[in-house]
Amino acid sequence: MKRMHVHVAVEDLQKSIGFYSALFDSEPAVVKSDYAKWMLDDPRMNFAISTRGREPGLDHLGIQVENKTELREVYARLAKAGGTVVEQGATACCYAKSEKSWIDDPAGIAWETFHTTGENINYGDGSGENEARVAHAKACCVTQATTAAVSACCK
Repeated sequence: MKRMHVHVAVEDLQKSIGFYSALFDSEPAVVKSDYAKWMLDDPRMNFAISTRGREPGLDHLGIQVENKTELREVYARLAKAGGTVVEQGATACCYAKSEKSWIDDPAGIAWETFHTTGENINYGDGSGENEARVAHAKACCVTQATTAAVSACCK
């Protein structure tokens, strides 16, 4: 069986360990002075974070659930993890209809949590993703040019 692997560069390892432990409802399997790793079964993934001198960053990651019960569980984890949750609700994006919310982790990476409810004939307007990214960009005091570039990502 395959396991997805994701590695994220972070600035504050302890703050990030707290966030991800809440989000995954699990403590890391490995913790070093500059590294932590979760070997998760739900979702099946090898997820690692490190502070090895790289710029923090990644476009966005996501957790897709199978039903509304799981979605409520993940939304509860978002609240426990802390930060601002952008509740997009029912939307059409990426050729699918879904219900979703967004949250930024301590490194500023956007996390999308969603339940797909059907297909959509077009991509969608990306309004929820744009709102989440622009809200983060404004909070982080980036330049207007960067905010405009981020806003245009899904158009």
